Amino acid sequence: MFTHIVFFKLKNKDEATTAKNILLSMEGKIPQLKGLEVGVDVLHTERSYDLVLITKFDSLEDMETYAVSEFHVNSVIKYIKPMIESSKTVDYEI
Repeated sequence: MFTHIVFFKLKNKDEATTAKNILLSMEGKIPQLKGLEVGVDVLHTERSYDLVLITKFDSLEDMETYAVSEFHVNSVIKYIKPMIESSKTVDYEI
C-alpha cells in the first residue's frame, strides 16, 4: 500500500470547503485511487495547515499514474492550484 499525503495552505481560508469539495470530486473517478480522505483544519494554530488530502494506492506506480490522469489534471489541479499558497507532501509505503 502506498500513501500520498498533501498539506495545503490556502490563499483565502474561506475557500477551504470549496477546495475540500474539489478534492473529494476524485472519488470513483480515478481507478488507481483506492482511498481518499480530505480534512479541513479546525484548530487554526500557527503551525496548522488549512487542508489535508490523504490518498491510498496499491503502489507507487499507481500514484504516478493518478498524478497525470486526465481527471486529476483537468478537474482538480486546474481549479485548486490558484487557491494554494503553499503545500507539503509525505509519501510512504507500508
